[in-house]
Amino acid sequence: MNHIIFIETGVGIDTHGQNITKAAVRAVENAIHYNSMPGLKDYLPGKSLDNMKVNVKLAVPADKELVDIDAIRKEIPYGTVTVELVDGGMATTSGIILKEQDDKNDLMYIVNAAVEVGY
Repeated sequence: MNHIIFIETGVGIDTHGQNITKAAVRAVENAIHYNSMPGLKDYLPGKSLDNMKVNVKLAVPADKELVDIDAIRKEIPYGTVTVELVDGGMATTSGIILKEQDDKNDLMYIVNAAVEVGY
Protein backbone atom coordinates (compact mmCIF):
# COMPACT_ATOMS: atom_id res chain seq x y z
CA MET A 1 0.00 0.00 0.00
CA ASN A 2 1.52 3.30 -1.09
CA HIS A 3 -1.03 5.68 0.45
CA ILE A 4 -2.69 5.06 3.79
CA ILE A 5 -5.84 7.14 4.15
CA PHE A 6 -6.76 6.07 7.67
CA ILE A 7 -6.23 3.36 10.28
CA GLU A 8 -8.95 1.94 12.51
CA THR A 9 -8.20 -0.08 15.63
CA GLY A 10 -10.20 -2.59 17.61
CA VAL A 11 -10.18 -5.29 20.25
CA GLY A 12 -11.91 -8.66 20.21
CA ILE A 13 -12.27 -11.21 22.96
CA ASP A 14 -13.29 -14.85 23.12
CA THR A 15 -14.01 -15.30 26.81
CA HIS A 16 -14.75 -19.03 26.63
CA GLY A 17 -13.80 -21.71 24.13
CA GLN A 18 -10.32 -20.47 23.25
CA ASN A 19 -11.34 -19.73 19.65
CA ILE A 20 -8.69 -17.37 18.25
CA THR A 21 -10.63 -16.80 15.01
CA LYS A 22 -13.70 -15.67 16.95
CA ALA A 23 -11.60 -13.17 18.90
CA ALA A 24 -9.89 -11.96 15.70
CA VAL A 25 -13.18 -11.47 13.83
CA ARG A 26 -14.55 -9.52 16.80
CA ALA A 27 -11.45 -7.29 16.78
CA VAL A 28 -11.95 -6.48 13.10
CA GLU A 29 -15.67 -5.84 13.64
CA ASN A 30 -14.82 -3.55 16.55
CA ALA A 31 -12.40 -1.62 14.35
CA ILE A 32 -14.66 -1.06 11.34
CA HIS A 33 -18.30 -1.18 12.40
CA TYR A 34 -18.56 2.24 13.99
CA ASN A 35 -17.55 4.24 10.94
CA SER A 36 -19.04 5.67 7.80
CA MET A 37 -16.70 6.88 5.08
CA PRO A 38 -18.92 8.60 2.52
CA GLY A 39 -16.06 10.48 0.80
CA LEU A 40 -13.62 7.59 0.63
CA LYS A 41 -14.23 6.90 -3.07
CA ASP A 42 -13.03 10.42 -3.92
CA TYR A 43 -9.54 9.49 -2.70
CA LEU A 44 -9.27 6.14 -4.45
CA PRO A 45 -7.94 5.58 -7.97
CA GLY A 46 -10.82 5.56 -10.43
CA LYS A 47 -13.07 6.66 -7.55
CA SER A 48 -13.89 2.99 -7.05
CA LEU A 49 -14.05 0.97 -3.83
CA ASP A 50 -12.67 -1.93 -5.87
CA ASN A 51 -9.34 -0.07 -5.91
CA MET A 52 -9.17 0.19 -2.14
CA LYS A 53 -6.47 -1.80 -0.34
CA VAL A 54 -7.04 -2.97 3.20
CA ASN A 55 -4.32 -4.41 5.39
CA VAL A 56 -5.60 -6.09 8.54
CA LYS A 57 -2.93 -6.50 11.22
CA LEU A 58 -3.88 -8.82 14.07
CA ALA A 59 -1.91 -9.21 17.27
CA VAL A 60 -2.77 -12.68 18.54
CA PRO A 61 -1.62 -14.28 21.80
CA ALA A 62 -1.86 -17.97 20.88
CA ASP A 63 -2.91 -20.46 18.20
CA LYS A 64 -1.78 -18.16 15.37
CA GLU A 65 -1.85 -21.12 12.99
CA LEU A 66 -5.57 -21.64 13.71
CA VAL A 67 -6.71 -18.17 12.59
CA ASP A 68 -9.12 -18.58 9.67
CA ILE A 69 -7.81 -15.91 7.28
CA ASP A 70 -10.84 -16.27 4.98
CA ALA A 71 -13.17 -15.49 7.90
CA ILE A 72 -11.18 -12.31 8.53
CA ARG A 73 -11.30 -11.29 4.85
CA LYS A 74 -15.09 -11.75 4.80
CA GLU A 75 -15.40 -8.94 7.37
CA ILE A 76 -14.07 -6.41 4.84
CA PRO A 77 -16.73 -5.77 2.18
CA TYR A 78 -14.63 -3.97 -0.47
CA GLY A 79 -11.20 -3.84 -1.99
CA THR A 80 -8.18 -6.09 -1.87
CA VAL A 81 -7.61 -7.44 1.64
CA THR A 82 -4.39 -8.72 3.14
CA VAL A 83 -4.12 -10.15 6.64
CA GLU A 84 -0.97 -10.01 8.74
CA LEU A 85 -0.62 -11.92 12.00
CA VAL A 86 1.84 -10.78 14.64
CA ASP A 87 2.61 -11.87 18.17
CA GLY A 88 0.70 -9.85 20.73
CA GLY A 89 -2.71 -9.56 22.29
CA MET A 90 -3.25 -11.37 25.55
CA ALA A 91 -4.23 -14.74 26.92
CA THR A 92 -5.43 -14.34 30.48
CA THR A 93 -7.60 -16.22 32.91
CA SER A 94 -11.36 -16.04 32.63
CA GLY A 95 -11.53 -17.27 36.20
CA ILE A 96 -13.61 -20.33 35.37
CA ILE A 97 -13.73 -23.35 33.06
CA LEU A 98 -17.13 -23.88 31.44
CA LYS A 99 -17.26 -27.19 29.59
CA GLU A 100 -20.65 -26.26 28.08
CA GLN A 101 -18.89 -23.28 26.46
CA ASP A 102 -16.26 -25.61 24.93
CA ASP A 103 -13.53 -24.44 27.32
CA LYS A 104 -10.34 -26.49 27.13
CA ASN A 105 -8.83 -24.42 29.95
CA ASP A 106 -9.57 -21.17 31.81
CA LEU A 107 -8.01 -18.82 29.26
CA MET A 108 -9.69 -16.02 27.38
CA TYR A 109 -8.09 -14.74 24.18
CA ILE A 110 -7.79 -11.03 23.48
CA VAL A 111 -6.82 -9.92 19.96
CA ASN A 112 -5.88 -6.41 18.85
CA ALA A 113 -6.59 -5.23 15.29
CA ALA A 114 -5.27 -2.38 13.18
CA VAL A 115 -7.10 -1.98 9.88
CA GLU A 116 -5.20 0.17 7.38
CA VAL A 117 -7.20 1.54 4.44
CA GLY A 118 -5.69 3.17 1.39
CA TYR A 119 -4.47 2.40 -2.11
